[in-house]
Amino acid sequence: MRRASARQCEGAAASRSQNIGLVDVSTLGKIDIQGPDAAEFLDRIYINSWKNLKLGRARYGIMLREDGVVFDDGTTTRLGERHFLMTTTTANAGRVMAHLEFHLQMVWPELRVHVTPVTDQWAAMALSGPRSRELLAQLFQGTDVGNEALPFMGFLEARLRGTTARIFRISFSGERAYEINVPADYGLAAWRAVMDAGAPMGIVPYGVEAMEVLRIEKGHLVVGAEMDGRVTPMDLGFAGMLSTKKDFIGRRALARRAFGEPDRQALVGLRPADGKTAIPIGAQIVADANAPSPNASLGRVTSTHFSPTLDSPIALALVAGGLAREGETLFAVSPLTSEQAEVMVIKPMFVDPAGERLRG
Repeated sequence: MRRASARQCEGAAASRSQNIGLVDVSTLGKIDIQGPDAAEFLDRIYINSWKNLKLGRARYGIMLREDGVVFDDGTTTRLGERHFLMTTTTANAGRVMAHLEFHLQMVWPELRVHVTPVTDQWAAMALSGPRSRELLAQLFQGTDVGNEALPFMGFLEARLRGTTARIFRISFSGERAYEINVPADYGLAAWRAVMDAGAPMGIVPYGVEAMEVLRIEKGHLVVGAEMDGRVTPMDLGFAGMLSTKKDFIGRRALARRAFGEPDRQALVGLRPADGKTAIPIGAQIVADANAPSPNASLGRVTSTHFSPTLDSPIALALVAGGLAREGETLFAVSPLTSEQAEVMVIKPMFVDPAGERLRG
């Protein structure tokens, strides 16, 4: 199992302590959506509702393929009555843009909507940790960034180093966090401004592996390991997001019998039974590691890492029966290295399950 470097783990630990972490998230896809029918368009693209999203607020959304399989996820923010900014996963930025353009041109040409890729126009950085609001207030003096003015999933604009910055109260780390977007030419200056202002507070830059630790601890699912082209919203625990009041791409396919089978693989969390044995990446989940071959696979480990917060390896996995197996002891066995770990099935959220840190 790969472990984050000492510096990256320091960044992850900073986001879980009383300090602050800063990470570059500029590669996330960004699509500007404008027009009289923009909200209607989003309603058809995402599984959840968008017409009731208030101005200056963001919402998490999931979009499906026509066969009901999860295609991508991200947040979309209402910048104006007819103006939205969609974010996508880094890997799917181009594919999501093509998806939107195809449906506007070929399926719903009557919709009055323009979509524009703006990923390269904005530099973005995520400021996270318990003292992130304190630092934000120093950076944007004269702008109210308190919990009422800028609540969780809120948005506002303010001036930073001679340019307008977009501030989104969005968290990928599981802590109180803010994503600061500035025009790309101002990206380096903005990064330096944040690092300089945060130095007395112990700010630490961190990278992709530390971000991976944080997202597994929180059970966030914005990578291909879980969204691998075979899973539905129900498999990932998002059944509650499915709107029953509107149509959307993939809705009819979700009624297929196979998607409702009780032994279908669904997302769970795993921890080693002894609290210390590494869980192999890509391992197969079996009921008995010593059973004679062939040993029926119950699922697979999708993401795994060592958690500095819990001082234990943790993992996300897709397992037959999903959380109906909560509390069961199974085995994660690597077919490539023969490594194995006895694991306990738990809910796929290891840190702050109530979201108190996000909203505080």
